[in-house]
Amino acid sequence: MMRRWATAAAMTVTAVALVGCGPAPWNLPSGGGDGGSADPAPSPSVSRSAVPPPVPNDLSSGSTERQVTAGAVTASLNYWSDLSMDRWSATALKPVSLSLVTTVSPDDGQRVYLQKATMIAVPGNAEGDLGPLEPSADQSATNPGYLVLAPYSYSQTFYVGEVPPEATYVTLRFTYDFLVQTTPTSSEYAKQTASDSLTVAIAAQAE
Repeated sequence: MMRRWATAAAMTVTAVALVGCGPAPWNLPSGGGDGGSADPAPSPSVSRSAVPPPVPNDLSSGSTERQVTAGAVTASLNYWSDLSMDRWSATALKPVSLSLVTTVSPDDGQRVYLQKATMIAVPGNAEGDLGPLEPSADQSATNPGYLVLAPYSYSQTFYVGEVPPEATYVTLRFTYDFLVQTTPTSSEYAKQTASDSLTVAIAAQAE
C-alpha cells in the first residue's frame, strides 16, 4: 500500500512539473498567451539632415559654348574665365571673357555689326536674387558697329566685382545689339537683339 502511494505521489509531482514548463510571459509574441505581453520597443528612427542641392556652374569645365538667334542673325558664343573656379570668391574681381561670330540667313551678302554688348551680374543664393550689380557695357566707337559676320569675330572681357558674402552663385545676363544691312549695298540697318545668361558658382571662402 505504501509503495502504491509513493508511485502516485511521484506521478503527481511529475505532472505539476510539466504544467509549470513553457515560455516565460515576456517571451511570448504580442497578444499571445492568456495575460498578453508588452508591445515590442519601436526601432530607433534615423534622422538625416537635408543636403542642399549643388550650385549650378556653367563654367565648371572652364568654358561653355552657346548659340543664340535674333531674327535673321545667329550668334555662336564662347565664354570662359582666366580665374579658376575655386578662386571665384565673393570679394575677388572675377573676369568673364567671351567671343562671338555671326551668320545671317538668308545670306544675300549683307553685313552684320555688333553695336553694343552688355553684361548684368545678379548674385543670389537658395533664397533668391540679392540685387543686380552695376551693368558693364561695350559700346562700339565706330559706326555702325563692330563687324561680326563670319569670319570676323568679336572678343571682350567683362568683370564681376564684389558680391554679398551670402551669395552662392552669380547669374550673368548678356544682351547683344546687332545691326544688319537691309541690302548688301544699303546704308540702312535693321536692329536685332539677342540675350543669353550664365550661372557661375561663388567659391566658399576659407574660415
